[in-house]
Order: sequence, then structure tokens, then C-alpha cells
Amino acid sequence: MSAPAPKPRAGVLDIDAYVPGESQVPGGVKPIKLSSNETPLGPSPKAVAAFTAAGAALERYPDGQATALRQAIARRFGLNPDRIVCGAGSDELISLLAHAYLGPGDEGLFTEHGFLLYRIVVLAAGATPVVAPETNLKADVDAILARVTARTKVVFLANPNNPTGTYLSIDEVRRLRAGLPADVLLVLDAAYAEYVRRNDYEAGLELVATSENTVMTRTFSKIFGLAGLRIGWAYCPAAVADALNRIRGPFNLGAPSIAAGAAAMDDWAHIEAAVRHNDEWLPWLTAEIERLGLKVTPSVANFILVHFPTEPGRDAAACDAFLKGRGIILRRVMGYGLPGALRLTIGTGAENRAVVDALAAFVGARA
Repeated sequence: MSAPAPKPRAGVLDIDAYVPGESQVPGGVKPIKLSSNETPLGPSPKAVAAFTAAGAALERYPDGQATALRQAIARRFGLNPDRIVCGAGSDELISLLAHAYLGPGDEGLFTEHGFLLYRIVVLAAGATPVVAPETNLKADVDAILARVTARTKVVFLANPNNPTGTYLSIDEVRRLRAGLPADVLLVLDAAYAEYVRRNDYEAGLELVATSENTVMTRTFSKIFGLAGLRIGWAYCPAAVADALNRIRGPFNLGAPSIAAGAAAMDDWAHIEAAVRHNDEWLPWLTAEIERLGLKVTPSVANFILVHFPTEPGRDAAACDAFLKGRGIILRRVMGYGLPGALRLTIGTGAENRAVVDALAAFVGARA
């Protein structure tokens, strides 16, 4: 009889592994890949140059404090660098927050169509995931507060939310914070903050600066075009930053990532160009797709959620297969509880036109 095998902690085998957006289509052709919310403008040339220069000293360990990157972020936003923690994407920081503040018997709360990682990190910490329903695909502060119990320790809020593209105003976020117990950590995941052009939106910097129980996370994977380097940052109360720095890996960012991230943060002209591109094509794509008779959830990010009829042959699955046959990859969002929709990232002008033409062909062929 064989000896018992090691078993993972409770909750780990309840996790459905995260499945990234697809990147290949049959036939080996280069696809139009609009499945991962990547920027069509690519990274700043200054970031690429810094990355290349850092390759001259790969035998050296990186700065374990990511000092140059934290200082660049602090300069840009007027922050205290001591309260900035950097990680391998905001994903790592969200995972570290769950590891630091959740355990068996605790609850981690998030919304119905929130980022899939939240459920994963809550279960990985041995805690219990709790889901608050949304209203019209938007986070509902009252629904979140109604599900808070004595066991709630962390609330995760993606703002704007992926994959819906909806957001909460800063007044609603403040109302959420005020309604939560003081010992509940509110994590504001602002991965798409740079794209938002609404006067009533604020990513969370002010709330973090004026409270001891709120954290904001950001990423370099979206508008900065550095998804391949895995760079994220969190702005935290001093005590939270101290906790994260105690449990993160001592060299969790490589030297090329630190150098490229700092250079990207200092090249704000590149970011402004990406915002202008999104400002042009987000409304254009929305209007063109709605003209085809398809519903689009209003978005403030760099993607839109397109809804399809439920009839076989006209549904999201059929459209996904049709588009892949034309070399176009969008994102299925069944894991988010949205089987009737596809998420479409804003691409280049040529890519956006190609998607609209393909959708028109799909709709017309099945009318």
C-alpha cells in the first residue's frame, strides 16, 4: 500500500484556474488579438530603451526595493514612496493582500462580475468567498454592504470593472468605505484608471491617503504596454505597506522591469497618446456595433462588452467561432457569469474596422 500523498490546504482544489485570453487561431496565421485588453500603441520607446540597457547587467540581483520605480510613481502622482509597494503585476499584490489579511474562518467579498482573481486568492488563503450581486452589470454599494458580516476582512472592488467596463463614482466609493467596519480592508483595483474620462471618478489615491484601511492597486500591463514584464504597484497605508513588504519575495521584480517601468512612468506623453486613441475609438466601436443591432454595455475603459441573442447560431459562442475563422480573437466571459457576451479590446484603427466588418457579416449572414 502506497503512503498517503501530500494534500493542499482546504480551498485550493476548489479553485478554477485562471484562463487568460486566447492568442492563437487555427491555421497558424497571425491573429487580430483583442482578447486581453492590451494597448494597441505598445510600450513607450523610452521604456523599451531602458529595458534593453538593463540587459547589460543581468548577472546582478535587482534592487529589492524597486527604488527607482517607486520614486518615479511617487513623482508622477505626488505620493510618499515609502507607501508604494511594487510587485509582479497587480495580480501579485492582490494575492499578497489576501495572504496577509485573510485566513480560515474569514470572508473575502467581491461583486458578481468582478475580476476572477478575487475568488482565487480568497480560496487560496483558506477563506470563504462571498459574492454581492450587481445592478445592471455595475457594482452596487448597498448590495455589498448587505453581505458584510463579522467574518468579512477584505472587500475587493475593481473600478472600473473588468469585463463590464462599468465604474463607481468616487462618492459611491466613499460611501462604501464609510459603510464598512474600520477593520475591513477595502482593496480598490484600478487597473484601467488611466483610461477613465469622467469627472466623478477618482482611482482611490485620496481615500488611501486619508484612511488606514484602504489600498489601491495599479498595473503597467494595460495603458503602459508592459504586460510582458509583469509590473504592478499598490499605494497603501504605512501599516499595510509594512505587512506586504514582510511577505513579498525579496526580489519580486527583475531589474529590466524596474528600469522599463520607471521610464514608462516618466513618459506621460505616450500615455496621453493612448488615452486620445481610446477616446476616439471607444465611442466609434460602441456606436458601430450598436448599429448592427447588438447591445453594448457602456464602458469607461479600453474594452467593451458586446451582448448577443440566445438563439443557437446567433449567440456569443457562434460569433466567437465565426470571428476566429476570420483570424479575430475576442474574449469569452463565461467564467464571469456572462455566457451571452464577448469582450472586445479597443485595437488599432484597422483592427477596429476589421472587427466591425466581421460582426456585420456575422449578423447579416444570420438575419
